[in-house]
Amino acid sequence: MDPKSLQIDTRSGFNSITKTFHSLRPPIDLPLEDTPLSAAEYAFSLLATSPWPHDSVALINSVTAQRISYSEFTRRTNCLAAYLQKVTQLSINDTAFILSPNSIQLPILYFSLLSLGVVISPANPLSTQSEISRQVQLSKPVIAFATASTFHKLPKLKHQTILIDSSEFESIMMSSKHEFDHVKVKQSDLAAIMYSSGTTGNVKGVMLTQRNLMAQIANSYASRQERESPTVTLYTMPYFHMVGFIFSLRSVALSETVVVMERFDLKKMLKAVEEFRVTRLVFPPPVIVALSKGGLTDSYDLSSVEIVVSGAAPLGKDIIAAFTARFPKIVLGQGYGLTETAGAIFLTKGPEEAKLWGSTGRLSGSFEGKIVDPETGEALPPCKEGELWVKGPSVMKGYVGEEESTSATLLSDGWLRTGDICYINEDGFLFVVDRLKELIKYRGYQVAPAELEQLLISHPQIVDAAVIGYPDKEAGQVPMAFVVRQPQSTLNEAEIMDFVAKQENKACSVYQFHTQECSWQNIEKRAEKSCCSTRDFIKAVMTDIPTKKLVKYLMTIISTLNIQN
Repeated sequence: MDPKSLQIDTRSGFNSITKTFHSLRPPIDLPLEDTPLSAAEYAFSLLATSPWPHDSVALINSVTAQRISYSEFTRRTNCLAAYLQKVTQLSINDTAFILSPNSIQLPILYFSLLSLGVVISPANPLSTQSEISRQVQLSKPVIAFATASTFHKLPKLKHQTILIDSSEFESIMMSSKHEFDHVKVKQSDLAAIMYSSGTTGNVKGVMLTQRNLMAQIANSYASRQERESPTVTLYTMPYFHMVGFIFSLRSVALSETVVVMERFDLKKMLKAVEEFRVTRLVFPPPVIVALSKGGLTDSYDLSSVEIVVSGAAPLGKDIIAAFTARFPKIVLGQGYGLTETAGAIFLTKGPEEAKLWGSTGRLSGSFEGKIVDPETGEALPPCKEGELWVKGPSVMKGYVGEEESTSATLLSDGWLRTGDICYINEDGFLFVVDRLKELIKYRGYQVAPAELEQLLISHPQIVDAAVIGYPDKEAGQVPMAFVVRQPQSTLNEAEIMDFVAKQENKACSVYQFHTQECSWQNIEKRAEKSCCSTRDFIKAVMTDIPTKKLVKYLMTIISTLNIQN
């Protein structure tokens, strides 16, 4: 036995010699690396072991209630792949750009392209033409798949754009005129280019291999539990998002029924949960907050729900307490992952692990982690805060066309620097503190915006909040909060300041605190005063509630310009 393995603590997974955290879960079972296999083939092979009949439901349109069974899903995938191979003449290593809102056609399209060895590159349909142009330059697609409402944003490519909401596309998926010739796809082949702001700045194309996706599928499959009927899943993340993308693959491997919403609406989502007896929900934190406050859920039967999984950002203990009090029979789990890791690599599994509020779970099987001091580069023991580094089978190949960014994030020995300040406790559970670059430096103190955001959204009249560091000549930076209030709320700045001041929170008592109402009108006004060229961009992506990531990005630019002016 390797002497180093004897030094792994059985509670935390920490190796005192290598200063590395090892997973305490069983290693995931993956095929040998040199076995030719696509992620689609792998998912289908696991589907074949399902205890449910092949005519069980794969997809449900939440609006029309249209259902597609797994036998039909497989047939449509093969028909579409054959058409794209024989008629469109797509071939291995071609790239397909996808610009579409959620639909039940997208998982079928994804599986068809993966079967062909075609690289999938999905983008946000709300993106501006300039953003799409940048993404197209990165991914270099030969074909695009879009809808009637999005195709006009696309440039001319080698092949004509295919509209997936057209009657022609429906006919293609139903036609058995062409026969699909199996393609020998390597696990090391590129499978997807997903767009992310990266761990170091502007939008980047994250290159994920077939094996990266297979590792995530295998991890989900290893965690499956015996059931009397298939899991019915509804996730609000769109299919162009890493979570939505990977769930479209793992759901097939686990023979789950997926309820697909074209566009998220809280009331419509609750109606869908009631109508289709959804058992598993996957949400970002703002939806958890919305469900925890007010009496909206009282009008719907949510008794079928067994588990809710939250990702994208850590949940504060106050929000977890509020959710648990309202839904005591629902297990609230959390996960941590990046686009660069093809999805979650830390997860809470089961009711017992979910009881550790604030944690995003334990390291997945076959993964390793480090907590590294950002200043010294020293690897740290349990319960010490530092930058999280991870290594494992789903870690990306790199950023397309970005050698400098790749080398800054992905080290030569396989370690991925996440850019997140975290700690792993004595039982191996991960706690996320904040983004390394978002820490606010106030009079020598390091203030975590996430801590303030969690405090703010614990207020019953606050839906969401984004905190940034605002430049200050005396203090260096002061925290500024942008707040989204509940509809019809009259909550004002003074009341928010008073609420914060009354909290028994050491971090909140050491600095000046500013608040701003978080609306697009407010952001536009501040942008104009700063001569910031974001006005057209803001209008192009306008939503009812600004996303936290976008608010932070825009307001950081604006605050910088204010200082320069």
